[in-house]
Amino acid sequence: AGDKVLRTLVDIPEKQVHELAKICSAEKLSRAEVIRRAISEYVNKKQKTEVDAFGLWAKESDVIDGLEFQEKLRNEW
Repeated sequence: AGDKVLRTLVDIPEKQVHELAKICSAEKLSRAEVIRRAISEYVNKKQKTEVDAFGLWAKESDVIDGLEFQEKLRNEW
């Protein structure tokens, strides 16, 4: 709580407005609440898919290229 709220104007195609109205009616929620939930879900999904892959390979900093890395892994077997 205590989060600031931003009002915004968004153009939504008429077909999506009708589908949104169906969802609002079925779930007994306001249009604004359904849109807030949709945005929240989208943001959470995007945050989970962002990965800093460099951290995974930090210990392999001595490897110059893919072929060298592949040979190094095979030699470990």
